[in-house]
Amino acid sequence: MGLLADENFNRDIVRGLLLRMPTLDVVRVKDVGLIGVDDAGVLAWASENDRIILTHDRATMPDFAYGRLREGRAMPGMFVLNDRLPVRRAMEEILLMVECSGRGEWRAGGVFAVVGEGNE
Repeated sequence: MGLLADENFNRDIVRGLLLRMPTLDVVRVKDVGLIGVDDAGVLAWASENDRIILTHDRATMPDFAYGRLREGRAMPGMFVLNDRLPVRRAMEEILLMVECSGRGEWRAGGVFAVVGEGNE
């Protein structure tokens, strides 16, 4: 399962994920030349490259994703994590979703996982 961490995603979470699971296929927006690209562009790249987006952006990223779905365009899936979630808990949640779900579950219909919505 390929993942794409958006521009403002906590780099400590990405670093921790790779330490815990070195085989995890995760890249950051800056790794693929998307620094400064708007949400729509990041979503398009993720779709073209079959990568689920990791984001803390609950304000705009989901709106652009739902827009893609309304237009009948592909949506690779999205894990939206509360930015106040402790790094260790965020890593555990992502690894749980990666290890316990199939790739097709996220691709089908642009399913979203929202983690840590309440007071943590």
